[in-house]
Amino acid sequence: MQVPLYDAKSYDRPFFEKNGAEAGISYLFHPFRLTAETAATAAGSTAICVFVNDVIDRLCLTALAEAGVKIVALRCAGFNQVDLTAARELGIRVIRVPAYSPHAVAEHAVALLLTLNRKTHRAYNRVREHNFSLDGLVGFDLHGRTAGIVGTGKIGKILAEILHGFGMSIRLYDPKPDTHWADARRMHYVPLDELFSQSDVISLHAPLTTETRHLVNAHTLDMMKEGAYLINTGRGALIDTPALIGALKRKKLGGVALDVYEVEEGIFFEDLSQDVLHDDDLARLLSFPNVLITSHQGFLTEDALSEIARVTTENLARFLRNDCFLPNTEVSS
Repeated sequence: MQVPLYDAKSYDRPFFEKNGAEAGISYLFHPFRLTAETAATAAGSTAICVFVNDVIDRLCLTALAEAGVKIVALRCAGFNQVDLTAARELGIRVIRVPAYSPHAVAEHAVALLLTLNRKTHRAYNRVREHNFSLDGLVGFDLHGRTAGIVGTGKIGKILAEILHGFGMSIRLYDPKPDTHWADARRMHYVPLDELFSQSDVISLHAPLTTETRHLVNAHTLDMMKEGAYLINTGRGALIDTPALIGALKRKKLGGVALDVYEVEEGIFFEDLSQDVLHDDDLARLLSFPNVLITSHQGFLTEDALSEIARVTTENLARFLRNDCFLPNTEVSS
């Protein structure tokens, strides 16, 4: 079976080629995104593979159904970019990779926090220019401070354990708390407003839903401690970007580190170094000295890429054999 793989990057190819060859699946790597306008390229394919910034709305799904597509495989955990109602109506099944390497994302959140706090990125650039001054590079000990973890799925739990190992006091929030896990580690679930008001560092690991969209907004930002750090490796739209810019302008926050952004499409994963950045909010964020942004690279480890390719390919192979999908991977039912 030949499977078009959209928004393909150089780092995708070796992992999908290896797993595909072992399963009898040939991936056709398309560098462009899947949209309603590009859906015709799937003609003759039973299955396709997409990523976080492909636009799988009703128009796109209708075009895919007309092209004969029966299954959309997301090589990511999030599926908010897919119109699941339309997929069900059109008889298209949707699968994902619910957990590839939670350690990769949790460790990237730690890297962002440490870099932001100790100004490592600024120090590196200074020393490259033979500027060995320490002015403006003062951070603080994480030991003894309070970290608030919003969302205690696999990634949130791993991050909580890492920061607990640093000697931080951990506050947790999740609408479905795992109190047995938390009690065993002397961590505590608290109401969300308490987490925002008590934490020196807040890290977001919640899924994007109607309830969590703009979870961080003008009201919750006002609750936060003066000088607190905000880390987001979850979903970009968990944060109201204009409200965040307002809080940074009035120096409410000590720093912000983002691996995700509200409007990543057409920006993240692309080389725009020769172009004008048309997103004014992102440009404003990049202008703050206490804002650190990476372009959705939290998943980018060999371990995670290997697992993404393995799970995606195995599910497609199972589909061909009319077997059940791997547990927790189907999101269209």
